[in-house]
Amino acid sequence: MVRFAFAAAGGGGLGLSLWLAFLRLGFATALILPLQWAIQQRKIPGKPINVSQLPPKAYGLAIAAGVCLALHFASWITSLSFTSVAASTTLVTTTPLWLVLISWIGWRERPGRLTLIGIGIALTGGLAIAGGDVAGQQLGSQPLLGNGLALIGAWMVSAYLLLGQAAQKQGLTLGQYILIAYGTATLGLLPIVVGDRQTIAQYPPEIYGYGLLMALIPQLIGHTSLNWSVRHLSPTLVSLWVLTEPLAASGFAWLFFQEVPSVSVLSGGGLILVGVACSIVGQSPQK
Repeated sequence: MVRFAFAAAGGGGLGLSLWLAFLRLGFATALILPLQWAIQQRKIPGKPINVSQLPPKAYGLAIAAGVCLALHFASWITSLSFTSVAASTTLVTTTPLWLVLISWIGWRERPGRLTLIGIGIALTGGLAIAGGDVAGQQLGSQPLLGNGLALIGAWMVSAYLLLGQAAQKQGLTLGQYILIAYGTATLGLLPIVVGDRQTIAQYPPEIYGYGLLMALIPQLIGHTSLNWSVRHLSPTLVSLWVLTEPLAASGFAWLFFQEVPSVSVLSGGGLILVGVACSIVGQSPQK
């Protein structure tokens, strides 16, 4: 959907990427708000949502998660202006790897031998992708910049999942959490996009349609499903399922945009997926 939006606008870039991130989160928040209000009314008739009644720590965690979500989309969507769909989605879905490292450094949960082997394999794959390019890519290609932005996106979504799990454990319902997190992310991007009013006015109407589609499908269905899942499973195991994203996204990019990944991107992506899978398998007995 991001690639289709870039095509409709005649190219990508930082301004359009941030606007798409804002539209995705803004539309999602606007759709959640009346739904959450209706749920609250059904539970407590005549009583509006009162954020002051939420656990203060949970509220702070949800806001922090929203900040990470805004940074995730700002960096990852922008990465698609500079690198291939295959490289970007492979790097941004290395979340399980970083969650294992966070557990090791932050909570002294030492990974097993297989996990360490997986980390080494994944890092090797990342080095392979770092030098990769895409045959026949129509957008200006700066793979090092794009891959770096995708990696930042992976770090931000790792923190987002951890904070989301913690916020919901503090007593927030799923609806309360996603309203606060998605709303915070929208407000975080608002000052940036408002400052770019002249450029925004030049975008074609199709941009808003793609923004709405991203809000309905990847955000409300995709991200909300992940947030529901971390209520019941570890973020590491939940993020394992996201490994299907590079395969599907690369296939769509090949089909619709003739974006054929280079050998280095394909081989590096394969190594990352294998490495992350090894990390998960090595971690699971400890969970």
